Amino acid sequence: MTTAEPASPSPSRPGGSGSPGRFDLGALLAARGAERYELHSKYLNHQLPRMLHTIGFDKVYERAEGAHFWDADGNDYLDMLAGFGVMGLGRHHPVVRQALHDVLDLNLADLTRFDCQPLPGLLAERLLAHSPHLDRVFFGNSGTEAVEGALKFARYATGKPRVLYCEHAFHGLTTGSLSVNGESGFRDGFAPLLPDTAVPLGDLDALARELRKGDVAALIVEPIQGKGVHEAPPGYLRAAQELLHRHKALLIADEVQTGLGRTGDFYAYQHEEGVEPDLVCVAKALSGGYVPVGATLGKDWIFKKVYSSMDRVLVHSASFGSNAQAMAAGLAVLSVMENEQTVANARTMGELLKSRLSALIDKYELLADVRGRGLMIGIEFGKPQSLKLRSRWAMLQAARKGLFAQMVVVPLLQRHRILTQVSGDHLEVIKLIPPLVIDEGDVDRFVDAFTAVMDDAHSGGGLMWDFGKTLVKQAVANR
Repeated sequence: MTTAEPASPSPSRPGGSGSPGRFDLGALLAARGAERYELHSKYLNHQLPRMLHTIGFDKVYERAEGAHFWDADGNDYLDMLAGFGVMGLGRHHPVVRQALHDVLDLNLADLTRFDCQPLPGLLAERLLAHSPHLDRVFFGNSGTEAVEGALKFARYATGKPRVLYCEHAFHGLTTGSLSVNGESGFRDGFAPLLPDTAVPLGDLDALARELRKGDVAALIVEPIQGKGVHEAPPGYLRAAQELLHRHKALLIADEVQTGLGRTGDFYAYQHEEGVEPDLVCVAKALSGGYVPVGATLGKDWIFKKVYSSMDRVLVHSASFGSNAQAMAAGLAVLSVMENEQTVANARTMGELLKSRLSALIDKYELLADVRGRGLMIGIEFGKPQSLKLRSRWAMLQAARKGLFAQMVVVPLLQRHRILTQVSGDHLEVIKLIPPLVIDEGDVDRFVDAFTAVMDDAHSGGGLMWDFGKTLVKQAVANR
């Protein structure tokens, strides 16, 4: 009996490599990589390429290493965004890269679900060494998943339904974490959400009022908020922790962006003495920029209450959680951080960058504030004093708050080849979260470029304000 052979991929078929039985990724990218923006427009979020074309961010980056990208012409770009904090060690760190080659070559019996592989235990051990008051770890696949786990664990462990969060917080976009997201722009249209309640960051009286109602399981807080780069006031986390424990509630520290060295300590909450969160969420930089991984760290009694019997052994789990590639990446990241003193570099370079930017406040009337810790820095712009600049500022504000910050971000990329981000919608704040491996030359490059852009903005004319008019027209058209 003759059976037909399976058809081989055709070069003319989308995704076909042209070689029977072989997948050639390099050939596929060479053949169709130039279609990147068209493919995204047709099959993914169609608004992303539209936005990138509008602001001139539709670049084609060919390769990357450390804190830098290169385009097809060999032009070098400085990355001050780090993939929203994912690239803590920069791109393609050789140690992390080699660890992934090694784990693939080992052909491990991964994700059998009914054994105990060594890599998750080893990574948990290394993470907990930096978190001596915590005892156990659950591994998932992302920051929002780490938050979801913390919310579930806090509710179950306390037997209470409500979680408090801070205004302007960002904890993720899945339904549970969205319920503790402090920005209406992300929440609108997705109701009903969980019955959680916002309190102002730093307001202990508001926290106490909610706790007195007796139904609060936890407060979840970013020690430094990503939106706007606002730090919890000195003493707030310690006092909040004491209030929470007095009412049999838990403190959850969301360190998804601030953790693993970004603020100059391993965790941002460690800047305040005596703060020992009951649950801590990490992700982003733990991936090494390669394999998604998230982790919820917690106290022993919480985990033992959630996993209280063999019947509950899988009561909270993740299909891809603790996979070998993610665990290997995490172990390599922590090894690099220790061997290359990444946390110390973040502290030193952060202090240098912040001090040099702060020195410009008196020089530029449009520059209102520079704040943050380590390599998480917010640059805020504000209303100028001079009449000519004030009228231009008013024009932008009338169209849409946040346009001036966008006016700064665009020339930083277009003229100086530096990638940055606006810190949030309707905010006149730029957030700097570069890879933790930047050096003094990178700091010099950013400060020189930022100074040039500020000089242009204060000249009262030129291409920058012409672009501002374009942004105004776009903002009005989108109303």
